[in-house]
Amino acid sequence: MASPDTDELGPVDYVVVEFPPATSHFTGEMAEELDKLVASGTIRVLDLIILTKGADGEIDVMEVDTPDSVGELRAAEAQLAGLLAEEDVVNLATAMEPGTTAGVLVWENLWAGPFASAARRAGGQLIANGRIPIQAILASIEADEEGE
Repeated sequence: MASPDTDELGPVDYVVVEFPPATSHFTGEMAEELDKLVASGTIRVLDLIILTKGADGEIDVMEVDTPDSVGELRAAEAQLAGLLAEEDVVNLATAMEPGTTAGVLVWENLWAGPFASAARRAGGQLIANGRIPIQAILASIEADEEGE
């Protein structure tokens, strides 16, 4: 299958989740949820990396091959090369605490692709975007409840 036209790409996001050694409980649930998002066409995984930082600060990097990482995805990765460069991985690892494991996930938001394409065709340019951390939302809800 041919690589997707860059005009049709949805927004690309990433997340880094660190797991302290005493609180890590890997059951496979995260992989199952990621598989559901991919299977439903909500996202396309562009990169998935597992970083471990030893107590001595030594970093181990493992790139994970995802189930959809053939054909169209590999073509998209080639076209979008450089999204997560070696320097990015080093910077992420530097921010990690010794003895921890972190997952780095880069994905395309397929659900937003048609809207993003329409905005680009209309001459629109992204001038800002961001995320509101769940902790901030919960704190706001709690503050509202206390103020009632």
